[in-house]
Amino acid sequence: MTTVRRVAWDDPDAVALRAAMNQELTHRYADRLAQAQGPVLAALEVDPGEMAFVGVADTEEGGPVGHAALRWRGRDLELKRMYVAPSSRGKGVSTALLDWCEDVAREAGADRVILQTGDRQPDAIRLYEREGYVRIPDFPPYDAVPELHSTCMAKPVTAVQNAEV
Repeated sequence: MTTVRRVAWDDPDAVALRAAMNQELTHRYADRLAQAQGPVLAALEVDPGEMAFVGVADTEEGGPVGHAALRWRGRDLELKRMYVAPSSRGKGVSTALLDWCEDVAREAGADRVILQTGDRQPDAIRLYEREGYVRIPDFPPYDAVPELHSTCMAKPVTAVQNAEV
């Protein structure tokens, strides 16, 4: 069973999971990062002060195995730094993190959860599509840096009002 707990950005488990994610993505995108210019690198940066919510996923068997953060973008919350440790992939951790993010966004009054992922992460794209996310035009800052080859997606999270019959 996976549980998600809210933590601070500088929580040691969150820091360790983001470091593992950065290492994996640096390897996956090494050629692009080697050629990256200022705007590309700036688009990838995260200001910890912008993070409204941070969650760490724990399993009964292995402790902290996943991470996700959310930051406000107008009326939407943007999903950032979603990561699951390789040894825990395919076990429902990513779905638990997404459910947590959507619940947090709904409770916070957001309209949608939006996200950006890269073209070299087809597994992530399939997950988001399976969970009801649809592709949207690239949003700032990703729209200004085509070198990222971004895939941006969104899912509404506002409560649907039942019409009276």
